[in-house]
Amino acid sequence: MIAIELMETAPAAADALSTLALTPLAEPAPKGIDTENIVTFFASKIAPILLAALGVIFIGRASRGEISKVLTSSAIAIVGLAFIAGAATLFFVGDYLIDLIFE
Repeated sequence: MIAIELMETAPAAADALSTLALTPLAEPAPKGIDTENIVTFFASKIAPILLAALGVIFIGRASRGEISKVLTSSAIAIVGLAFIAGAATLFFVGDYLIDLIFE
């Protein structure tokens, strides 16, 4: 009697197993973070806003006669921009070196 019941449920179990075999068990692993789009977003949206804010601050200070503070702040801002540009350059140079070494 048990054998008869097992024989009757075998096709249903086979259908269930074939359905499970067709469905993916897990999503594929993420490929990584798309840093190129992040850098592009910061360069095109955030940096101009920050530079405009610095310009407004500098004009406000200059209109009050604080020229020395404006010049000091301007020099600091220019040095900061140079460091940012250097870091971006090193990012691309490093990417090139990694591609060159591990190709």
